[in-house]
Amino acid sequence: MEPFMVARRAFVALSLAALALAACGQKPAASSSASDTLTVAATAIPHAEVLEFIKPKLAAQGLKIEIKVFNDYVQPNTQVAEKRIDVSYFETLPYLETFNRDKGTHLVPIKGIHIEPMGLYSAKLKSVAEIPQGATVAIPNDASTEGRALLLLSRNGVITLKDPTNALSSLKDIVDNPKGLKFKELEGATLPRVLGQVDLAIINTNYALDAKLNPTKDALLIEDSKSPYVNYLVGRLDNKDDPRVQKLAAALTTPEVRAFMQQKYEGAVVPAF
Repeated sequence: MEPFMVARRAFVALSLAALALAACGQKPAASSSASDTLTVAATAIPHAEVLEFIKPKLAAQGLKIEIKVFNDYVQPNTQVAEKRIDVSYFETLPYLETFNRDKGTHLVPIKGIHIEPMGLYSAKLKSVAEIPQGATVAIPNDASTEGRALLLLSRNGVITLKDPTNALSSLKDIVDNPKGLKFKELEGATLPRVLGQVDLAIINTNYALDAKLNPTKDALLIEDSKSPYVNYLVGRLDNKDDPRVQKLAAALTTPEVRAFMQQKYEGAVVPAF
């Protein structure tokens, strides 16, 4: 074989070996980057605020969290189910169960973090005693949150439900409506914006806080601290035991987070741990 051909083959072999080594050297970096970052879907208040509070502590432990803020309750779960986001932190167990049933997903609760007592608000009335005949009440239109709103009215004697323990009660389950209330079913995020256009509105605390309402002062009725509607960190079957997810769950349930919630939200957000 001519010296030129030998040299050329040696050069090609060395080049391929270098490329292989480079490729091998690149893989651990990509894997390391992915394993050190966790994406979390959340609504702005209080969920994203709580996550921002623990973000530096997690970073010191070697875990970076990337917070994706949403203003609705559908896209966070959709993107977690599609594996575009790792976990979500915004929802109650009844909502999660309804979402899984309706969307055919298999998301799982990982850890209960806090309760946001739902409240009844009005820009026109100062008390429940002032509710006039035929008053218009705006309520959330998703099944689990609508049921929760109706239970709040039922437990306070405003209406009577067929089964006062059914978390998925709907308007058709009202058996007594002495005030002749007229209900408007609207998307939860819009309820603070229509408060001036209706007599009453039952609003999720995260949306109430975002609209600068103070649940413990402004609500005519509010759930007590025994509310079963705990907000969960939620993931998938394939990542619920991921060490990064478990590290996040542990960070969300520390005494420091408890103190942060109690001080910042003054009863509008109640630790569930």
